[in-house]
Amino acid sequence: MKRNCLIEDFEGLDSIQKRIKVSLTFPIMFKNTIWYRSLLDAEKSCLKEDKLKKIHYKFQDDKEMVEEYNADTQVLLRRAWKVKGKLGGDGKWDVEIGDPIPDATPHIEGAGADIMESKDQPILTRRNTRINLEWRIRNLPYPIETYSVSANNEERCIIIRTTNKKYFKRLQVPELDRLNLPLEQANIQCTHSFNTLIITYKKPQQLLEMDKEWYQELSKVKPIKDIPSDCKTQ
Repeated sequence: MKRNCLIEDFEGLDSIQKRIKVSLTFPIMFKNTIWYRSLLDAEKSCLKEDKLKKIHYKFQDDKEMVEEYNADTQVLLRRAWKVKGKLGGDGKWDVEIGDPIPDATPHIEGAGADIMESKDQPILTRRNTRINLEWRIRNLPYPIETYSVSANNEERCIIIRTTNKKYFKRLQVPELDRLNLPLEQANIQCTHSFNTLIITYKKPQQLLEMDKEWYQELSKVKPIKDIPSDCKTQ
């Protein structure tokens, strides 16, 4: 017998009716969002390595972002933001989508050394596919029926709970926030395999359209031969 996690919706009827009324009265187009306009206005450079297409952005507020695409599938594989270092030094990259970037700094044992995370602690990674947003949480051994996954539009996140009260997590969905789109409970699915909880969120039509439109826009950025230092995320 197939078992599923509990998928709940804590959004009340009044909230749903209000959201529907607002969405019908004020239809939102992705090209009118601050996010899309900031992408257009950013300084961009492109590097192609085999089937990997890397785009470096420098925004008007001096923030920096790097995206990596599969050139064949046109799917975003990684998005990372430059975090300024202390005392003006080079900072690290905060990964929003994709596998974490390996830290080149060697681990130093002894007094003053950083405390390493336990290998048994839950580890969260973000993935992106053509039609879904995806979260993978490793080291969660509980059976699928233990998990409750709910869309919460008041807190603008997806909330994960367990019936044994041993795990709780809020998942932010910046892609929806940037386009001013609501969280839809019907778009959430979850599976569990090999101690890994996999949560997928079906991309709404506006996000699908923006993904396609933006990749076409990036084709206008001509690739360069040399790799800028800012693009070296690993």
